[in-house]
Amino acid sequence: MHDIWNPWHGCVKASPGCANCYMYFLDKQRDRNGAEIYRTDNFNYPLQKDRRGSYKIRSGELIRVCMTSDFFLAEADKWRDAAWEIIRQRPDVVFYLLTKRPERVAECLPDGWGQGWDNVWFNVTCENQQMADKRLPFLQKLPFKHKGVMCAPLIGPVSLQPYLREGFIEQVICGGENYGGARPCHYDWVLALHGECQEANVSFSFIETGSDFVKDGKHYHLKSKQKQAEQAFRAGLNFRGKQHPFMLRYAIGLLVPEEERFHPQYDGPHCHACGSRLICNGCSHCGKC
Repeated sequence: MHDIWNPWHGCVKASPGCANCYMYFLDKQRDRNGAEIYRTDNFNYPLQKDRRGSYKIRSGELIRVCMTSDFFLAEADKWRDAAWEIIRQRPDVVFYLLTKRPERVAECLPDGWGQGWDNVWFNVTCENQQMADKRLPFLQKLPFKHKGVMCAPLIGPVSLQPYLREGFIEQVICGGENYGGARPCHYDWVLALHGECQEANVSFSFIETGSDFVKDGKHYHLKSKQKQAEQAFRAGLNFRGKQHPFMLRYAIGLLVPEEERFHPQYDGPHCHACGSRLICNGCSHCGKC
């Protein structure tokens, strides 16, 4: 997909949310071991250019980083400085970082970080209340200008209310679990999170139900991820709260004008009813969704 950059692949399971990791599941289908960690051949993707000499990733795009690993994985320490340098060279692009290891982040920040770079959006995973209470104090203290929470896979009720009141969270994303051994996601949990975010005026995205979804005491089994995204969208819970603009700049330091930024086009066959619409780059017409 055009909005994903995986500088390295493979991971070490770190918490309850990792038990049925989708990356491990998909690697196993390809006769590979998800615990094998390696630098990918696409390491410099954000710097790649097309035949006309323009960056393949355009100014203003949102790039999700390490979707098949963890950016702050200890086993990736030897590659991270080079990855930070790539992020530094593209201050016109938003890099979405997601981790289950916020306790390692302070020691892994690059030189010249200061209070954070304007083009980095830092997120932590909170799959249940235990992980929320463990990780969100780190999120609050770490020097990032944009912060968010990923409650996926949502495997238990999570209350973010005391953290939302502090005002450092600008987006909450939630969704159910998929693939082998998927645990149920309860609609009541999603509704509760939605209500807390609405009260705090924090953007909320319900991206998918998961393959085992419980609503009004009934279990629903949805194998198709497309159907899961459609059902999440039709719940009508997604909304934009208070906006925190990204001050994106060209490499020479000039601000990227709004009219020169990439603007997503939701013109794909399933975009009209997709739970991920608020957090994606629009349709690339790759035929994979």
